[in-house]
Amino acid sequence: MHYVISILGIITVVFAAWLASSNRKEVKFIPIIVMIAIQITLSILLLNTEFGFIIIQGISKVFSKLLDYANEGVSFVFGGMANKGEAPFFLTVLLPIVFISVLIGILQYLKILPILMRGIGWLLSKVNGMGKLESYNAVASLMVGQSEVFITVKKQLGMLSKNRLYTLCASAMSTVSMSIVGAYMTMLDPKYVVTALVLNLFGGFIVASIINPYEVKPSEDILEIQNVEKQSFFEMLGEYILDGFKVAVIVGAMLIGFIALMAAINNVFELLFSISFQQLLGYLFAPIAFIMGIPLSESVSAGGIMATKLVTNEFVAMLDLSKGTHNFSDRTVGILSVFLVSFANFSSIGIITGAVKSLNEKQGNVVARFGLKLLYGATLVSILSGTIVSIIL
Repeated sequence: MHYVISILGIITVVFAAWLASSNRKEVKFIPIIVMIAIQITLSILLLNTEFGFIIIQGISKVFSKLLDYANEGVSFVFGGMANKGEAPFFLTVLLPIVFISVLIGILQYLKILPILMRGIGWLLSKVNGMGKLESYNAVASLMVGQSEVFITVKKQLGMLSKNRLYTLCASAMSTVSMSIVGAYMTMLDPKYVVTALVLNLFGGFIVASIINPYEVKPSEDILEIQNVEKQSFFEMLGEYILDGFKVAVIVGAMLIGFIALMAAINNVFELLFSISFQQLLGYLFAPIAFIMGIPLSESVSAGGIMATKLVTNEFVAMLDLSKGTHNFSDRTVGILSVFLVSFANFSSIGIITGAVKSLNEKQGNVVARFGLKLLYGATLVSILSGTIVSIIL
């Protein structure tokens, strides 16, 4: 029965995207069907095969070792602050972002990362039917982050049509940057984090090509990557260390604010209506949780976590899920875990708009105007990824 519900879920996501399409007659369903088939195949490979297990274990061990290295630096600076047996979230989850940010900077400096982004982007362009720029941008968003990626295509921002700009922004919001993947793996099972990264990459193309169909002329399909100003190796290290620390502090500040605000709103709702705000949102999102393949008995609680991610951010929702207080089945935990791995929330609208506006004010205003449609599309990507996984689990 759950196969039927999951298939209906996929159809529902495609239909919801089609309803918001700017040009329904131009939607090309063949590439969409091919990419959904690729998503299902990759999910089976990663979650249900020995080869996939080896891949996941390998990636997990790499990030585990990176976190160990990062904790050497954290312990040296903050070792006396934690009581024995305690593991403060900021020290163990957020500060290691600094070290991973440094590694990304080194790979950028050595020109390894740009080669990977161009190569994978070129391969994706052969599958998704979109331009090279769109495919590169999706891969680059995954590797360097949703705001930093626009710097690499600065030269072309001013020349992009509204449709192409939407696709670039949708890719940036639908995925997550590698610098915080290690942090996610401390709260979620690594196999679901890795699976979500892969599925969201294709899901962004699927939803964007339905909501925002267009043709890219060969003369327009030119990829010019902005070269970063030449720095010495140690200048680069200093910059990426500070950037990583800024990310850690910003995420920490947002968690303090959002979790405190959610607690206050929940308390007010409980006093006035005898139901928490999160439970109320859970009822609103329960139908979405159900079409993703989550059992009806768990759909309200699951819907509450999904809504929390949308109105706050993925870290707040992941912390809620990782507490283990909801008594979810393993299947529901897997579906929710995949759903949570993306930047699809209200705050991302401001982040992406600000990033584009800092590089091109006119295009930044364009992004601001389709901000809600951008969030709608990115949320559909998360729903689609969760639904695909529900077929496999």
